[in-house]
Amino acid sequence: MKPITVLVADDDEEIGELVAIHLEKEGYKVIKAVDGQEAVDAIEAQPVDLLILDIMMPKLDGYEVTQLVRERHNMPIIFLSAKTSDFNKVHGLVIGADDYMTKPFAPIELVARVNAQLRRFTKLNQQQPEQQAGLEYGGLVISPEQRTVLLYDERIELTPKEFDILYLLASHPKKVYSVENIFQHVWGEAYFERDNTVMVHIRTLRKKLKEDTRKNKWIKTVWGVGYTFNG
Repeated sequence: MKPITVLVADDDEEIGELVAIHLEKEGYKVIKAVDGQEAVDAIEAQPVDLLILDIMMPKLDGYEVTQLVRERHNMPIIFLSAKTSDFNKVHGLVIGADDYMTKPFAPIELVARVNAQLRRFTKLNQQQPEQQAGLEYGGLVISPEQRTVLLYDERIELTPKEFDILYLLASHPKKVYSVENIFQHVWGEAYFERDNTVMVHIRTLRKKLKEDTRKNKWIKTVWGVGYTFNG
């Protein structure tokens, strides 16, 4: 069986080596890059199954690398950065990253997230014997087979995780999902209590759905409990 290849792009060579050691123990083949252009060149030169990407790198930063990669490739991308602000997390997720971890980090948690992303990606790309039903609520049309969303006939570009969250909630209108429930359904992994990934995705999803202009929101917050779809 062909080994799964992970590209680790970080200009801090010590961090790159630390990540590589833990991933190789897990059985992954690891390629390392120390700048953004080297990362892009590596992806074009050979198949890469998952990308771990620092933001602040020479030549091309992580955001630029993500935009270039997303033009031609669909592998999971995990940002690994010292930038901790919600703006950086939101921006990374909006342009196509699947997950975001802040430095310093626990290598065992990073490996768990790599495993979860690859399981999720493999599952989504397998042939599904049963078609998922399309959903329509007013001007919102969600098509799971094409993984597209139309808002009053205008296509809304969502990241894979944003689409999965929206479809999960919209498939069960009025049902309240906790942050932990959403994480487990969408990421397929145990929830880390200090993680705010779900809340960041919900925030960007609401922005793309133009919830700030709607009186009756599709995605409602149930304070102290979680989120529900107001279909």
